[in-house]
Amino acid sequence: MLPLTGPAGQTRPMLARFLVYGALGWIVEILWTGMGSILRRDPRLTATTYLWVFPIYGGGGLLFERLYPVIAEQPWMLRGLIWMLAIFSIEYATGWLIREAVGQSPWNYTGAPLAVGELIRLDYAPAWFVLGLIFERVHLAVAAAFPYGARPSCDVP
Repeated sequence: MLPLTGPAGQTRPMLARFLVYGALGWIVEILWTGMGSILRRDPRLTATTYLWVFPIYGGGGLLFERLYPVIAEQPWMLRGLIWMLAIFSIEYATGWLIREAVGQSPWNYTGAPLAVGELIRLDYAPAWFVLGLIFERVHLAVAAAFPYGARPSCDVP
């Protein structure tokens, strides 16, 4: 059984946030690939995702939570660029790690315009820019729904 409590009550909300980010990532990916089938005029409206990406979206969301307070006061244009670079970095790094571990990445952009190492597509930059800014709002809602417990005081009486 997974532990549901941790230091200062942090584990349960962290697990909940991980699950929410993972599920939302799957939903976004299904909608994104489904839109592609609409653009290809595929009457089946096929949409795909991979089991691999659930922990990537879940863990990425938790990492992005740490980045948000660092950039929150920056202009939206700069924040969007930072999110875009962060998403590209995670997509490339996790694709590379999976490819090293099992011989291929679940996503392969061979032959795609502006593909880098078959793992990212630079033409997705506008989508990642917008998605990063949307993540900020999602993060605030998720953080409000699953707040971390009070941190122990460092003050020694």
